[in-house]
Amino acid sequence: MKRTIQLFLILFFVAVVNAQQITVSPAVFQVNESITITASFVSPTCNEMGTNPAKVYMHSGIGSEANPWATTKGNWGADDGVGLMTKNPNGTWSISITPSVYFGLTSLQQSEAAKMGIVFRNAAGSQTLKLAPSCSDFFLNVGVFQASLASPVENSNTIIASGGSLNISATNTNGLASYNLKSNGVVINSNASTSSYVFNHVNIIGNQSYELSITQSGTTIVKKFTAIVNPGAVSAAMPVGLVDGINYNATDVTKATLVLDAPLKDFVYVAGSFNNWTPTSSYAMKKDPTSGKFWLEITGLVSGENNTYQYWVVANSPIANSPSLVKTADPYSTLVLSPFDDPGIPSTTYPNMPVYPVGQEREVTVLKTGQISYPWKVANFVKPEKEKLVVYEVLVRDFDAARNYQSLIDKIDYFKNLKVNAIELMPVMEFEGNESWGYNTSFHMALDKFYGTSDKLKEFIDLCHQNGIAVILDVALNHAFGRNPMVRMWMNDPDKDGWGSPSTDNPYFNTVAKHSYSVGEDFNHQKALTQNYVKRVIKHWIEEYKIDGFRWDLTKGFTQNCTAGDEACTNRLQQDRVDVLKLYADYSWGFDPTHYTIFEHLGSDAEEKEWANYRITDPISKGVMMWGKMTQAYNQLSMGYDSDSNISRMTSSSRGFTANRLMGYAESHDEERLMYKNIQYGNSNNVNHNVKNLNVGLSRMSAIGAVSLLIPGPKMIWHFGDLGWDASIFACKNGVVNDESGTISGDCKLDTKQQPQWAGDWLGNSGRSKIYNDWAKMITMKTVEPVFSGTVTVSNTNSLSPNIKITNSTLPATELRDVLILANFDVTDKAVATGFPYAGVWYDLMDNTSINITNVATTITIPAGEFRIYGNKRALLAIEDFEKPNGITLYPNPVTDYFTLNASVSKVAIYSLSGQLVKSFTGNGNLSSEYSVSELNSGLYFVKATDENNNTEVLKFLKK
Repeated sequence: MKRTIQLFLILFFVAVVNAQQITVSPAVFQVNESITITASFVSPTCNEMGTNPAKVYMHSGIGSEANPWATTKGNWGADDGVGLMTKNPNGTWSISITPSVYFGLTSLQQSEAAKMGIVFRNAAGSQTLKLAPSCSDFFLNVGVFQASLASPVENSNTIIASGGSLNISATNTNGLASYNLKSNGVVINSNASTSSYVFNHVNIIGNQSYELSITQSGTTIVKKFTAIVNPGAVSAAMPVGLVDGINYNATDVTKATLVLDAPLKDFVYVAGSFNNWTPTSSYAMKKDPTSGKFWLEITGLVSGENNTYQYWVVANSPIANSPSLVKTADPYSTLVLSPFDDPGIPSTTYPNMPVYPVGQEREVTVLKTGQISYPWKVANFVKPEKEKLVVYEVLVRDFDAARNYQSLIDKIDYFKNLKVNAIELMPVMEFEGNESWGYNTSFHMALDKFYGTSDKLKEFIDLCHQNGIAVILDVALNHAFGRNPMVRMWMNDPDKDGWGSPSTDNPYFNTVAKHSYSVGEDFNHQKALTQNYVKRVIKHWIEEYKIDGFRWDLTKGFTQNCTAGDEACTNRLQQDRVDVLKLYADYSWGFDPTHYTIFEHLGSDAEEKEWANYRITDPISKGVMMWGKMTQAYNQLSMGYDSDSNISRMTSSSRGFTANRLMGYAESHDEERLMYKNIQYGNSNNVNHNVKNLNVGLSRMSAIGAVSLLIPGPKMIWHFGDLGWDASIFACKNGVVNDESGTISGDCKLDTKQQPQWAGDWLGNSGRSKIYNDWAKMITMKTVEPVFSGTVTVSNTNSLSPNIKITNSTLPATELRDVLILANFDVTDKAVATGFPYAGVWYDLMDNTSINITNVATTITIPAGEFRIYGNKRALLAIEDFEKPNGITLYPNPVTDYFTLNASVSKVAIYSLSGQLVKSFTGNGNLSSEYSVSELNSGLYFVKATDENNNTEVLKFLKK
């Protein structure tokens, strides 16, 4: 997950910063003077770079006392020379700069420059040197005039009783200065000439936000701090039916009630735009005596107007290193504003974005009454069957240069023509930073604005549903990152910068991960509060966005039985993990029994089958779909090597799954691209079929689809594998490819990738479009032909000629019920063993040409890198020109209530675009028979009509 530099991390400063770490020469300097900054790596404390780093960069910023990072210099993770330091003979590293020139400051910026922030990093940005012992950023004073706040501590929050007082004292260097103290924007005390300031503010009955301005010779330094008045216990029963977060009033758009569950906290204020961010006692939340939850009704709101707010959460006696006051957005926010990320969001992606409130810090929640519900065109989408799913995994950021939902909407035909029946979006919940994969989630119920608005995502989902395509969300509920309110309300913050890791009293998170895949902060899924939070997340996305399913990231982390370094324990069956994930699956199915639940577990078969076989015998069969990584085996085949090429575990039965619940894949976002490795490492023994040649490598990818997509059970495609994407997933922004060890320029796996498939018209490239078109035929076969719900046998494994037999014995012999898939992944033409189930006429299902088989053991010569798919009958629905002009016709078309056919038929089957059988008719239908479809939703459907001689034709109709 991408590292996000947090701004406003001001704690203290020194002219010579920890002599064992960095020194500045001269120690006191002006903004327009040349200085030399030297860093030492002798001490291991707060030093991830080691004692002898290969390369050191200084990432720095300059600005006011309140914001030393106002103007930054350096490109995190880029090995581009910006901020590169020079190694000295004694092993230290130095860089010489003139701040005004180095940062390109205007005259105004130079006059405001009071402090520099610094972090040292390696080329990749994966290792840093920070200030010991707190491991916070380094800060340097700029200018000869400096001021120090002695009491209270700068940026502190002092809790006082109503009517209490606050003593304020400060000093400055370089002679006399003028002091001006404001509280809540009003001047309450001044001293025009002193170098030692003291003032006691008495009889404080309301919350105070102070600014102490210290001016000397035209330079002003501002110190900020607050006093929070304890309002005392306000106990009141919470109205029934309220949930955590925002509760909009159903009948009165001027009101909304906020609810916060904050165990161990003594009182909470609500500060927001509706009280000018200065809450009085009337905005102290009440505490429900039964549940212990805090609640408050906000009045005087204007319908359709954006309001913003935060909670001021207070513990009178916090545990050591935990702040007494935390200002945080609502944990159950559905829209948050961020001072860190929002400036980087284009207005074309998110027009009319609510404005972040001036003078605040960190995320705030948006509250708006009178919102209009999205006008869904498809109210009750019928999902494709699990066994028939072909999922297209998409990272919105890298799908198109515009990087938003509108790009997906504009290219809906790309998905439709590929015939996929589900799209899985990598995480779109509010994540830290904009250049991210989304797994560093901070607010699980809020949509990240970087990809577009809530209505735009709903428009995309609705459009998918209109075209028979389900939408699945990738959700990271194993963990959360540091901006998450549940982390911050109970955090260990020794350096008092407002960020930290979970404290020992945190009711949601572990202090250390209970598994060997530590990411962010680790949720404790045995905690009741965590389970309630997860359920709310599930409910929100299903009800608000009509999401068809979740892909649960890193489910190995849902145990409490292991330790951070114990891989063996993490990978063993853990019953607590089995049980809690079943609990979450049950909750999802309670809303929608056809909801897709997909676990990225990648664990032992013994544990995975606990979920895969769970509730599969229900009237509506359940069962969790398990991610099945098969990249190594398929990449060996695509490269032309038989070692480690056994693809038999692409089947559900090979893992002990009773039903087809394995979502197998040859590529995913976490694995290197097959085509990249084809070109880099492919078999080059045959000069006429050198896999390292781009066109040759591309020509082998259709065969990969044949031996992966058609295996019964759900399958997945990582975006643009269908066009033979050949750029490494470790490609950096500057074009350099990382070698996965971080030694070239850092692990660029998360870097934004270019989109040559559109500018380069890959669909117009014959080598790439052949993969797309071949896979589209295969996907059509899989989704609409019943044989592909049958049983499968994969033989001739660990060879370059895998043999796949699929049969569905429930189908009559007059239908397509037996399929044989052959492939030759060698670099020379081969006579491939077949093993047809029986002799007779067979059909190549890619073009429906026939072949007469007299010897079931016959061999078939297949050119290098190619494949064959044979069936006992034609696969009519898989052929693009299936509608024959002289065959059966259907009328009227479009259809309102019923249709008729111009021929007598024995069977009529109606399929949705996703390939799901939605209705069938049997018996002898004559020319006057009417086939009622009045109950079907509007949209396009296929009709498969069989006459009395078992001849089958396929038509389509539009239901009004």
